[in-house]
Amino acid sequence: MTDDVPGDTDPLRAAAETMRAVRDRCVWSQQIDHRALVPYLVEESAELIDAVEAGTRDDLREELGDLLWQVLFHAEIASRDETEPFDIDDVARGLTEKMVRRHPHVFA
Repeated sequence: MTDDVPGDTDPLRAAAETMRAVRDRCVWSQQIDHRALVPYLVEESAELIDAVEAGTRDDLREELGDLLWQVLFHAEIASRDETEPFDIDDVARGLTEKMVRRHPHVFA
């Protein structure tokens, strides 16, 4: 781990912090936007589907991580929007609210 990614954080938080460091320090990552990431999102989604259909458990875990990286990348880009920023915490909060709302039989 680098100084930017503390070893005592949870793995998801560490991944989000790693994405932030990549966005801050990688010239390519600094210049890319949501639209330019779409082909990578499609590619990673297809690779995940392949892993589900014909891959190993290791393949599945790796491809889920690659897809998660896409989510983290989009959220990091969104967090820097000047007019309507949101970050990975906002995404997770919205997802949690949606899942609770859609599962009243579980959370009532």
